[in-house]
Amino acid sequence: MTQLRFALAQIDTCVGDLNGNAATVLQFSRMAALKQAQVVVFPEMTLTGYPIEDLAFRATFRKAAAHKADELAQTLKKEGLGSLYVVVGTVGTSEATDVDGKPTNRLVVLHDGSVWSAYDKHFLPNYGVFDEFRIFESGQHSVILAINGVKVGVAICEDIWQDGGPVAELASRGIDVLLTINGSPYEEGKTHTRQDLAVRRAREVNAPLIYLNQVGGQDDLIFDGGSFVVDADGALVERSPMFVEDLSYFDYDSSAVHQRVGTLAALRDPDEEVYTACVLGLKDYMAKNHFTGVVLGLSGGIDSALVAAMAADAVGGENVQGVSMPSMYSSDGSKDDAADLAHNIGAHYDIQPIEPLFKAFQSQLNLEGIAAENLQARIRGVIVMAYSNSKNLLALATGNKSELACGYSTIYGDAVGGYAPIKDLLKTRVWELSRWRNRAAAAGVGVGGLKIVGNENGGAGVPLKDGVMIPVSSIEKAPSAELRPGQKDSDSLPEYALLDKVLEAYIEKAHGRADLLHDGFDEKTVDTVMRLVDRAEWKRRQYPLGPKVTSLAFGRDRRLPVTSAFRE
Repeated sequence: MTQLRFALAQIDTCVGDLNGNAATVLQFSRMAALKQAQVVVFPEMTLTGYPIEDLAFRATFRKAAAHKADELAQTLKKEGLGSLYVVVGTVGTSEATDVDGKPTNRLVVLHDGSVWSAYDKHFLPNYGVFDEFRIFESGQHSVILAINGVKVGVAICEDIWQDGGPVAELASRGIDVLLTINGSPYEEGKTHTRQDLAVRRAREVNAPLIYLNQVGGQDDLIFDGGSFVVDADGALVERSPMFVEDLSYFDYDSSAVHQRVGTLAALRDPDEEVYTACVLGLKDYMAKNHFTGVVLGLSGGIDSALVAAMAADAVGGENVQGVSMPSMYSSDGSKDDAADLAHNIGAHYDIQPIEPLFKAFQSQLNLEGIAAENLQARIRGVIVMAYSNSKNLLALATGNKSELACGYSTIYGDAVGGYAPIKDLLKTRVWELSRWRNRAAAAGVGVGGLKIVGNENGGAGVPLKDGVMIPVSSIEKAPSAELRPGQKDSDSLPEYALLDKVLEAYIEKAHGRADLLHDGFDEKTVDTVMRLVDRAEWKRRQYPLGPKVTSLAFGRDRRLPVTSAFRE
């Protein structure tokens, strides 16, 4: 009988922070050793952070990463942790000399002061957010680590998504455990997809499968963690929580017919899951780029209200600067809603009326129609950026995916900012998450283990107005940019309930005009939406980063030419 304790170190790394990432590996290895772990498993590209994109081509970066791995192995040994098998990801090279070789996505084992270059990723993804086929070179086929008599087959992320290849070869070699380290980005509904795949692979190799995933935000990608272990028969025996760093354990017993079930973290409500992903994306973007506060315009509308709530949950309401910028067309209700929202999250709140500035511009420009409307939005953008520059705050854009798809925003106006927390949320999803956030506030439910503005009290320690975080009127009133008298979004766009269904089919399912008509949408709506989406590509190219939470987000996932004469 052989027993082997694996520690699943689900950590948050930062691209390029070799010192910080190594320090985290050392910290979690120490904790694992205290719990008598013999193997500590870390995510894909642990030391370098992930994805490193074209940093991989820099020989100086690859050399620094190799040096850091050597240094870390020696440090582990000096601290009496040399007997641990520490499995980490890093960047390697395909040749003996670092200058000549092409970069590889590598798994290494740190043990007894040495670095074992164990395995280079075999399958390289070239779809969606991935472009690894261009960056990395694939490596050798299956590798088995012999650890205390246990045969551990290893794989890196995409290797287990492909039929055949390393996993099929490992199945023929009779392994005891299949270990895969991953940097698998979050998207709604992906949790079940990963586990279903792992079940198939565990049955294929007839051994337990350890799926270790990265957690944290990196630019527009969110890594949700959710690491897990399935037994040879597919039964779930360990699951880490989503969206937080975690250290959990799997005790492999060679004599057991079925491995012992450990800790199974609860799955999250679908709305909470998406909301928390957006919060984590903002939180990590700020932390890794050294921002301590944010600024955004508070219009009283639902989009800015949801973004402000997310910001408060990410960094605390005291670090949120809200600016109300009413025009001559702003309703009293919108002004009140903006003030109530700022009160509820404990944000700093200023009022900067734009009418004097608008009149000053108009005295010289005398604009009319859409130009006059856009001028108001651009004045607001100037004010937001003035706060950002003067107070060193991250400016948040508050546009949603429906608006971004249709170009229903003003470039250099409401589109200004450094980060856009809800850019991958359709308008109908914005309403759903806002209602969920109010339910969470009322119930005192935490947001994915992240900091949360309280339920009974707002961020400033004062009672929530009307007992809700986001004013109900912000959710229920007809959306309007309030740039002209009586304006409503539906003047320019189909109703959002219909619009979002068409957008989902056209963008995420890539349905063409004939497909959309076959889907049952009317011809006028189809032609309107396609025209708006196709004409707005240039705007989307200039929009800030924001967290990817759907299967097809603007940017990495959808790359269409700005200049295109094709029309259906």
